[in-house]
Order: sequence, then C-alpha cells, then structure tokens
Amino acid sequence: MKRMVLAITGASGVIYGIRMARELLLREFEVHLIASDAACIVLEQELDWDFSSGRAQTFYQQLPGSNLVYYDNDDIAAPVASGSFVSNGMMVMPCSMSTLSAIAHGSSNNLITRAADVMLKERRPLILVPRETPLSTIHLRNMLLLSETGVHIVPAMPGFYSKPTSIDEIVDFMVGKVLDLTNIPNDLYHRYA
Repeated sequence: MKRMVLAITGASGVIYGIRMARELLLREFEVHLIASDAACIVLEQELDWDFSSGRAQTFYQQLPGSNLVYYDNDDIAAPVASGSFVSNGMMVMPCSMSTLSAIAHGSSNNLITRAADVMLKERRPLILVPRETPLSTIHLRNMLLLSETGVHIVPAMPGFYSKPTSIDEIVDFMVGKVLDLTNIPNDLYHRYA
C-alpha cells in the first residue's frame, strides 16, 4: 500500500506542501490531503490560488490525478481521523506553531490535529516541517516534546552546498529530505559528496 496523509497549515511556505503532494502523486501514492483555513489564505497570498470555485474543486484542479483525496479541516469524521485507517504516515508541511503546539499537547480539535494524534497513538511515522523564525522557547519545548515521542521535526532550513539557483531547487531540497525520512527514493536534490 502506498498511502500518505499530507496536511498543509497556515505557515508561510505552502509551496513545500504543494510540491510534496505532486511528488507523492507522481510516485503513485494515494494522497489524503487536509488544508487548514489559514493554509488556503496563504495559498491565495503566496501562490495566487483562487478558491472561488470551492476548496475541494481548486485542489483537484491544481493537483490533478485520481489518487488525491481532499478533506476539509473541520471534517472530523473523515477516515483519516480513525486508527483503523492505515497509511504509510503523515506529513504536516508546512506546520504552523499553533498546529505543532496542538499536536504536542494532544489537542485534537480539527482533522489535522486528530489525524496527527492517530499517528502518535498508532506509532506511525509523523513528520512536521515547521517554517517559523525566530523560534521562542515555547516553540522549542514543543518540538522537543514531539521529538521525544518519535516525531521527525524537519524545519524548513535548506542546505546551500548544492548552490541552488532557483526557489524550486530550494523547495526540492526540503521535499527530498522529507522523502528520505519516509524511505521514498528520490533525486530531488544534489547530495553532499
């Protein structure tokens, strides 16, 4: 089975989550995508997405393919909210500090945080890609708490040893690093030799 839960939250850097969705779909994963309200606002601001035809319709237009399943973040009864929904794991990319805090403290009041809670209780891979700077002591404590439970914390801090010449190459670096953590082969970035 190749099935991944992917959440996009309202942190800057939504391009990371969109690129990850495309990469997973290219690799024939079934992608179960959740976007927060704030993520849709950031998608409008950073990528000029237009949600006038509805959120689900916009995601299906922007990420074509039969393997995409989109959920609204308030759909707490969605399959991904249950431990009986089997997947290869979950990525939150980018992950806002609000979402990270809710996951760290077990506050499951929307589908993203509930699906992440399921990953924790079922001991499935959970990868969070925070995109915030600077980090407060509270942010760091929440990240440590999650790391101690086995969550991969992958701040969006790309390497520059490959001498990227475009935003796409910087984004590919981060997407490639996250794919590496899930043992999904990729050649999205130049590896340090």
